[in-house]
Amino acid sequence: MQIDRGRQPPEGVRPESTEPSSIPTRVPVFPLPNVVFFPKTYLPLHIFEPRYRQMVADAANGGRCIAMALLKEGWESDYYGNPAVYPVLCVGRLVSVQPLSDGRSNILLQGLARGEIREEHFEKPYREATIRVDSELSEGELPAGVRRALVDRLSRYLQAREQSTVWQRFFREEVTDEVLVNTLATYLDCTSIEKQFLLEADGLRHRARRLNDLIQFMLHDQHGAKGWE
Repeated sequence: MQIDRGRQPPEGVRPESTEPSSIPTRVPVFPLPNVVFFPKTYLPLHIFEPRYRQMVADAANGGRCIAMALLKEGWESDYYGNPAVYPVLCVGRLVSVQPLSDGRSNILLQGLARGEIREEHFEKPYREATIRVDSELSEGELPAGVRRALVDRLSRYLQAREQSTVWQRFFREEVTDEVLVNTLATYLDCTSIEKQFLLEADGLRHRARRLNDLIQFMLHDQHGAKGWE
């Protein structure tokens, strides 16, 4: 397991700065085959397909929310249709749109909350969904021993690979448990299915336990195998 350097947190953005926002019941859905989004993280995206250009324009002029969903296996045969997605997703707030001269754009999403699809809608060029939004704020803090074990285990892994410097700002005590866990879940280079498994955990404590197990597995993996059986 290595750090996915292509999706490092944006420089100059404080990951703990996410503020609660109102999330519409019905939101546009952007499905991708290799991206799993988490609350309290940031996701830069390059938008080039016409249907998703329209999605960004509509979101920018509306509720400013876009949900990121992971495509299920077999999506290739129906990519330009509406292939199946995992129902648990993350809703993000559109915090910036950089239009390009040819109609494409670069956007930045700020993760707000995990949600679950209740109904899909296909009236527009892009998919929309009625969702139920989960609130993880009631989880509170992790037990001190859980956070310490997670940071210690990851630190051992990173130090062996001389990759610890970029993570030091996330190990500070003032970084909340939710930001720490979700940032680790986002930027460690595990598979998309493993990340979806983390997103689907019931609350912060459960996600932290799954993440701890994953890092432990990778620490002891001497043969390059990834993930759970």
